[in-house]
Amino acid sequence: MGDVSKPSSLDPDSLGFMCGLEIHQQLATGKLHSRMPSELYDFGIDDIPDDWGYSERRLRASRGEGGKIDVAARFEQRRNRTFAYVQPPNAGLIELDEAPPLPHDREAVDIVLTMSALLQAKPVPALQPMRKTVVDGSNTSGFQRTTLVSTNGQLITKTGEVGVSVICLEEDSARKLETKSTPEGELVTYTLDRLGLPLVEIATDPDIVTPEHAKESALALGSLLRDTRRVRRGLGSIRQDLNVSIACGDRVEIKGCQDLEWIPRIIRIEMARQLHMYRLANQLRDEAKLPPLPYDRRNTEITIENRVAIAAKSRVPMEFHDISESLSSCESSMVKKALSEGASPLAVRLPGFSGKLGTKSLDNEGSQLPRLGRELASAAKLAGIAGIFHSDELPAYGISEEDVVSIRSSLMLSEGDAFAFCVAPYWQAKLALESVVDRSRKAYHRIPQEVRNVVIKKGQPDDGTTTALRPLPGGARMYPETDIPLQDISIERWKLICSSLPLSTEERSQRLSTLDISSNQAESILNGELDDILFEGIEGELALPAKAWASALLEFGSSNVNALSVAIHLRESGQITRDGILPLIKESTGSKTSDLIDWMVSEAKSRGFIPADNSDVENAVEEIMIEKADFISERGMASVGPLMGLVMQKLGGSADGKIVSQILRDKISSITDS
Repeated sequence: MGDVSKPSSLDPDSLGFMCGLEIHQQLATGKLHSRMPSELYDFGIDDIPDDWGYSERRLRASRGEGGKIDVAARFEQRRNRTFAYVQPPNAGLIELDEAPPLPHDREAVDIVLTMSALLQAKPVPALQPMRKTVVDGSNTSGFQRTTLVSTNGQLITKTGEVGVSVICLEEDSARKLETKSTPEGELVTYTLDRLGLPLVEIATDPDIVTPEHAKESALALGSLLRDTRRVRRGLGSIRQDLNVSIACGDRVEIKGCQDLEWIPRIIRIEMARQLHMYRLANQLRDEAKLPPLPYDRRNTEITIENRVAIAAKSRVPMEFHDISESLSSCESSMVKKALSEGASPLAVRLPGFSGKLGTKSLDNEGSQLPRLGRELASAAKLAGIAGIFHSDELPAYGISEEDVVSIRSSLMLSEGDAFAFCVAPYWQAKLALESVVDRSRKAYHRIPQEVRNVVIKKGQPDDGTTTALRPLPGGARMYPETDIPLQDISIERWKLICSSLPLSTEERSQRLSTLDISSNQAESILNGELDDILFEGIEGELALPAKAWASALLEFGSSNVNALSVAIHLRESGQITRDGILPLIKESTGSKTSDLIDWMVSEAKSRGFIPADNSDVENAVEEIMIEKADFISERGMASVGPLMGLVMQKLGGSADGKIVSQILRDKISSITDS
């Protein structure tokens, strides 16, 4: 039951909703297997320095430990792509796969063990790296190294407990810079600055009960990881994947859920898509007089599905037809341009699919309604083409009714039949249309298990819909890494980790509440992960006042904490002015507190950063008050703010603002009271 045009109205419980999370979080350490720094370079393809290295290669899928080639790896190999790699300063022979990897970075292992302890997970006795076949070019070796660290954890949320099945430590992939189409295939360019950064991968059990619970769980897990204070922050440093299914559908993995606010909507749109495709499958089966598809996938009978697969293969032939003659007078600019460049116009017949592919229309929340035509197009685009045309959306895009009639005639279609065509280099058009036919045949079955990507426009989800990315990988892509020795996790090491766990967000917030700082300051300090530094300054040898030290950290940051703490100490003790803080901390050298104090006091004297004494301030205040007597008479105490600037200017910035303010208030108050 449910209306696919109203995704928010779908009932997760009655639809047999299941959901789990996969979180990938970068760690704030060096690279996992090369000891190179984990610096990222904010360069686009046109900004790459000329002295960076450059290499090209092609990748092919290899057999896994069980002797089988993974379905996802086989698909990627057929895409006929060449990969180019630019080599930044933090990428060496290991990143280029020209030297064997080093053992795990010990700091990264300790961080993941800490996360395991926070999630009450049980560590494995030894770390055994595995190779996970990846042939999309994002790893120069053709595989990603992944190491199981712990299992059977638990995430506590307000809605309920969520099991944590595995916690792994793995390498991050290379960053894609550009994809270019060539007559021979695609050329994909990557930069290797991110390749090898350590990631923690945390996969939950399918214990999430609603789309809103998924968002809640992602927030809770992200907060727990940040509690370690050992993870990277910023855009792209954490990635959330969703594993979603309903009873009449099947599991899909949705990538690209960067904005947590979108998670419930993305999940509900996926529920609507699976429901729509299930109904379409039964409509196709009914017309072909085939057994219906059970509502619950656990009741699927393999013998019946095999029979349906044979029937679908017979009804939807894998035949490619050249329709050059039908398009000879086509006025579509896209078609004419492609044909002028030597592209081949190929078409496939889709018997029985007329009216079932659909046209673009929106649900009541502004997202595209699910339709098979979009599924066919996203499958075809994986071959690297811009898109396909199908009969349900024609005439359109410059393709006339006459063109459609001509194509239907050449393909000898009946009224209930549909067609799809593509104009691209022959090998590419054929690969794309193979995917179209394959996807059309699968429409007779439950949705395929696959990896899908959230449609992104201008850096954020377009409308919450997704497109197919690749088949869901299986166990065949995993095999042992033989270049890295096993690393034992001793009982002593685990006990040490468990005895020194970081404070939780709630504990940190409670600790801040004991200080004489405002709630806004406390919140900003916590969000900026500055609370440990704050307490070090308060409890350290300089015994800095909480409010002044908190204000300084929020204003100047924590890049040179030792120098900043000395500057605040000197300002609070009346030895330097506020204006002297920034230039002095920028130019300070050394880290010994006593040396910094001596240097700053000396520099403050030579540069005029010494505060004026109170008598000088009082004289300046009195002079300004005489000049602005009428203004004070008119504004009263409200004149303090404007006069502050005049007094500070008169004193050349050498006065303490708090002292100036207090003297102004006292003197103006004595006048207005009298």
